[in-house]
Amino acid sequence: MQINTKSASVIYTQNNDLSNEIDRKKFKEKIQSGEISAKTLSQSYLIQYSLIVENYSAKNLEAQTAPFDLEKVRDILNTIDFNAIGYTGKPIADMNPQEAKSLISEEGFFGVAQTSARLSDFVLSGGGDDMDRLKAGREGIIRGFNEAEKIWGGKLPDISHETLQKALKKIDEKITSLGGNILNQTA
Repeated sequence: MQINTKSASVIYTQNNDLSNEIDRKKFKEKIQSGEISAKTLSQSYLIQYSLIVENYSAKNLEAQTAPFDLEKVRDILNTIDFNAIGYTGKPIADMNPQEAKSLISEEGFFGVAQTSARLSDFVLSGGGDDMDRLKAGREGIIRGFNEAEKIWGGKLPDISHETLQKALKKIDEKITSLGGNILNQTA
């Protein structure tokens, strides 16, 4: 899928501005006049969706890595909205090492199984059977992972790589079942 990012970004900005009290009638007239094509509008929604997935992915993977390096924990914890990713348990900063370790265990909230399920389910529910949305969501997860690595300051722990691969595998299976093809299966 090739997206005209310049015009789609303009539309994305306009869509965001609409919710900030820009005249909806003028925007509707631009669509009707052909100044903004349906294709460009669709592309802007794909970009918006991809950005949401990227942010969601980065926050989940950042939270997953927090228990590993106590020097980075405080900074990372301050950037994460735990409620937004569904974690409502004991504040991580208040946990002892054993409690924190249980969060990343096989059955833990930030373990591979639950985190990869949250990531892939987010994309699958948002993408439905729309191949472009599924691929945009997949790309968003990879960008979120890369963003989490930048924040981490290097290679993320193995648990994060395992989580990424498991999430992508589930999304790739859906894309393949719809007749799609994934060219790059690595992050």
